[in-house]
Amino acid sequence: MEYIRVTKDNLEQEHICCAISSNKDIQVASKKAWLQERFDDGLVFLKSTGRGKCFIEYIPAENAWNPITAAGYMYIDCLWVSGSFKGHGYANDLLEACIADSKHKGKQGLCILSSAKKKPFLADPKFLAHKGFKVCDEADNGIQLWYLPFVENADVPAFKECAKHPHTEEDGYVLYYTSQCPFNGKYVPIVEQTAAENGIPFRAVHLQSREEAQNAPTPVTTYALFHDGVYLTNEQMNDKKFLKLAGR
Repeated sequence: MEYIRVTKDNLEQEHICCAISSNKDIQVASKKAWLQERFDDGLVFLKSTGRGKCFIEYIPAENAWNPITAAGYMYIDCLWVSGSFKGHGYANDLLEACIADSKHKGKQGLCILSSAKKKPFLADPKFLAHKGFKVCDEADNGIQLWYLPFVENADVPAFKECAKHPHTEEDGYVLYYTSQCPFNGKYVPIVEQTAAENGIPFRAVHLQSREEAQNAPTPVTTYALFHDGVYLTNEQMNDKKFLKLAGR
């Protein structure tokens, strides 16, 4: 498999794997706009040359859009291999490339979100354990922070206090999300409209800066849905899923 690094110079020409369509599609446009601003923060987007979901996206942890404390680490936003790409060792290729790059940049190690049992859109804990990652912190909702140190006595990453006990003070459904996930560009407005049409209290909070994301009341900032203050899920909703969740 051949891989290519997406940069400012080739961003417009390259597909971005998890939303394969025209640049005019809101999913592609929103994700590429988000990436364009993150490259200056040290973000790396490495993907297969083939069209499909096979890529890794990582960034210095100080610039991650998550409420974590992990100075000197590299934070993996997403490692995604699916469909026909599974079972060929491509996830190993991508992770090893990230490790080599991070060591070259003098990082203490890697960190990434997961959970005790596999959750949608989070790294597979079995794969992480196999690669030597360990759990270093866990929030009340079961979301875990895993890390792979490169050196002995490396500092241990942790969630910020705001993320350890995910909750909101609002009634109804409250969604925190970023433009990191391209699906949000399409489906968040759909859920907003569905909620309005069915009289379901719903508010979407679009995290639009690193500072907002690093102080969010949830370890997962790409998509975190709450109901009456209680965290529900990080799985993206469409209209049918949301209505089912709401009992309609």
